Order: sequence, then structure tokens, then C-alpha cells
Amino acid sequence: MKLPKLTVVDTNVPKIANLSSDPDKIPDGLIDCVSNCVEAIDLVVKNESLVLDEGDEIFEEYRRQLSLSGQPGIGDSFIRWIHDYRYKLPESSRVPLTKSGDSYREFPIHPDLCNFDPSDRKFIAVANAHPEKPPILQATDSKWWGLKNELEEVGIKVVFLCPNYVEIKYKQKFR
Repeated sequence: MKLPKLTVVDTNVPKIANLSSDPDKIPDGLIDCVSNCVEAIDLVVKNESLVLDEGDEIFEEYRRQLSLSGQPGIGDSFIRWIHDYRYKLPESSRVPLTKSGDSYREFPIHPDLCNFDPSDRKFIAVANAHPEKPPILQATDSKWWGLKNELEEVGIKVVFLCPNYVEIKYKQKFR
């Protein structure tokens, strides 16, 4: 797997990577997905390619859903790495966001994105606000699949680490 030099990482990527700590509990259809998420997390850490918001909203979401102790999973070690190194990353890796109701001024304007999940808007706002428009790594959130074209229209690229799984889930839920 090759990743761009900068990326925004949705919380479901380290959460899915955590499943690798107990392979017997990985649901059917997610084995490749877990492997892709582990590889992506490893590359983001190795290349120090993570982009976050200055206000730590993304970090705080990670902290609520992962173990800051760094154990037992890959996703937990990811948040521990962020905790220890986020202020050592290049300054350009931290983007300011401006809250605007349940969204952000940096969130792109597009009629089909107006109902986008408020809890996921920070990832899109960070990618949109960064001068290099880094892609967002996404694992299993099928709602994103249904809006990938609209996101692309506003310059936001989403890298689906589990495209087959997400496409199937999207079709099951939304069609």
C-alpha cells in the first residue's frame, strides 16, 4: 500500500485495526479490511503523515474510542503515538478549525453535503482547510461511500481502505 505524504484518518480506521489483536473475533468479510487498516496505521506513523486540527477535536474523538494506554491493539498504539508526538509533527500538520453551529466554516459548501453527519465533519473540514487537501482514510462508514462523488466535486479525496465491504454495506442500507 502506498499513501500520500499527508493524510487525515477517520476514527474507524484505528478502531478496525484494533481487531487484529484478536484474529478469532474478526467478523466475516473484514479480514482484508483489518489488514488494510493495520497497514495504513503503520504507514501513517512511520511516515509521520497525519494531519489533525489545532483544537484537538479529532484527537479527543480518538481518545474517547481508543485506549490511551497504547494497548492492546494497533489503533490503541496509534492514539498513544499521537498523544506523545502530535506537537512534534510539522506545524503544517495542525490545521485551525472554526466552529459554526454543528459544523465548521472550513466544511465545503455543496447541497448534497448539508446533511453530512456532524460528528464526521471535522475530518472533512481539516482536509479542506489544509493547503494540500490531504485525503481522508476511511474504513467502514458506508455513508461516506454514498457521498464520495460529492466530496470529490469539492476537492476532498477519500481513500476507502475497505472498498468492497463499504460498497456492499452501502447498498444494503441505502438502496
